[in-house]
Amino acid sequence: MDGAEALLESLKREGVDVLFGISGGAILPIYDALGKQEDIWSILTRHEQGAGHMAEGYARATGRVGVCMGTSGPGATNLVTAITDAFMDSTPIVVITGQVATPNIGKDAFQECDTFGITMPVVKHNYLVRRSSDIPRIVKEAFYLARTGRPGPVLIDIPKDISAGPLDQFLYPETVNLRGYNPNLPAATEQIKAAAKLIAEARQPVLYVGNGINAAGAADELLKLAEKIDAPVTTTLLGRGGFPAGHQLSLDMLGMHGTAYANWAVHEADLLIALGARFDDRVTGDPKAFAPNAKVIHVDIDSAELGKIRFAQVPILGDVKSVINQLTEVVAPKKHTQWLERIDEWKKAAPLTYENTGTGKLKPQQVIAELNKATDGEAIVTTDVGQHQMWAAQYYNPKRTRSFITSGGLGTMGYGYPAAIGAKVGCIDREVWCITGDGSFQMNLQELATGVLYDIPVKIALLNNSSLGMVRQWQKMFYERRWSGIDLSRCPDFAKLAEAYSATGVTITEADEVADAIREAQKNPGTVLLNFMTDAEEDVFPMIPGGKTVHDMVLDSSNKAVPIPGSNGNGLDGATATATASTYTSEWTDDINAGKKKI
Repeated sequence: MDGAEALLESLKREGVDVLFGISGGAILPIYDALGKQEDIWSILTRHEQGAGHMAEGYARATGRVGVCMGTSGPGATNLVTAITDAFMDSTPIVVITGQVATPNIGKDAFQECDTFGITMPVVKHNYLVRRSSDIPRIVKEAFYLARTGRPGPVLIDIPKDISAGPLDQFLYPETVNLRGYNPNLPAATEQIKAAAKLIAEARQPVLYVGNGINAAGAADELLKLAEKIDAPVTTTLLGRGGFPAGHQLSLDMLGMHGTAYANWAVHEADLLIALGARFDDRVTGDPKAFAPNAKVIHVDIDSAELGKIRFAQVPILGDVKSVINQLTEVVAPKKHTQWLERIDEWKKAAPLTYENTGTGKLKPQQVIAELNKATDGEAIVTTDVGQHQMWAAQYYNPKRTRSFITSGGLGTMGYGYPAAIGAKVGCIDREVWCITGDGSFQMNLQELATGVLYDIPVKIALLNNSSLGMVRQWQKMFYERRWSGIDLSRCPDFAKLAEAYSATGVTITEADEVADAIREAQKNPGTVLLNFMTDAEEDVFPMIPGGKTVHDMVLDSSNKAVPIPGSNGNGLDGATATATASTYTSEWTDDINAGKKKI
């Protein structure tokens, strides 16, 4: 057995049955070994970044570790974006890269780069393999590190002479012994009791839920806790699917483009129970004014997150699923009738809505709403990044955990379609849709070849507004419509492009065509791209401008002022959230021009 064969045998021992990647000189021994076996499905992608995102989508949809590969030099550097994305969103992947032969390292050999050094800041751990005999141990450790504690990417860089070198004996370790790494420590009993006491005292609690719920497979446990303490639940972008949309306790998403009622509820809360969430700036806005009247219970697997952004009266280090079970056992049942009635009033006063101008222009929100209706929220949905991402988070209501997969922390355009391929490979019996935009899709559209070639039937809903829509919205609101670097009006004909890749492509321009187009795509057994020509003037609302507070919330594009419900002296002060974007334009652009603010 050589190093490459030892690698594949080690991957099999970890349950790997599929990997995504591109071959090349330095990794050729591994691809040679792949060609001589049938247990691991090797999917040849069209770009290494696509391979990385496929591994991410596979991991996010299944809860298993995704695997991707690339050769040395440009192959490895092309993977860095996906590695960083996985690091930011705590996605468990193992990345295998080829490296030039050991004697050539440090000599500027052909396609050499310091992959170990380049990736060190954006991985949970990385390895440069020095001996073929180390491969089984390193693989065992890599998978353990990737999936335990706070999940994340682990990279294994293998020089060509190591992957081609012989092993005297293959020994796969049964256990992992990493000194100082103890990811499964139980939460302190004192902290659980302290949290239970705060919950018992709270009159206006809110459960603030992040990606940790999905990553830990704790959706059922969360539902049980929420119903026992009768507390409303709001999720981050990555937390979507962690709590059933449509449930009477659901506040949907909070933050910059979250619902008004979620943001108001957090602002008015006297207790914020943060579960697997990291107080991201797109959630908090101005952190000093975020949940100003609330005590905080913060549960996280990563000690670095506790107290990093927001002081917590009760910080709890531990696995969120285990902690929720502990809390559910010790807390007494509660009812918060008045609090929930007040929130219901906010839901009626400021629901998610969009204006149908009657101009005949197709509204992107309608597309998402129709997709939600057609799938009944049961499909896995991936997205790219931009306006369509926010509309998807607002109008698609996933009923299951691990069903809303998007790039959050890094905000990676080009993520959606490759991630959808990975999700479909991992969940072959599930319906999978990619919601994307004309800007994002062009980042990795070449993976249409991968989807068609391997018969991975993802459906693509492309919201085409001929621009980089989110940038355009910010220029419209904060830069006095000085359009710069956003025009994509000379886009390709995406329907014909899909056909060029032997997929089905359809262009939709009218509102009454949307539902039928989606249902026809569902009937089609192959890859389908629906090119929805949407209204370029449509913006995402609600919106809290970056670094601002709920008092600065823009609710829609009209001139209608919507009063923020008063707080009776405890929280909101009865100010008005104006719906006019222009209210902010002068203030913000003046500060920007004066060099006081940077966006």
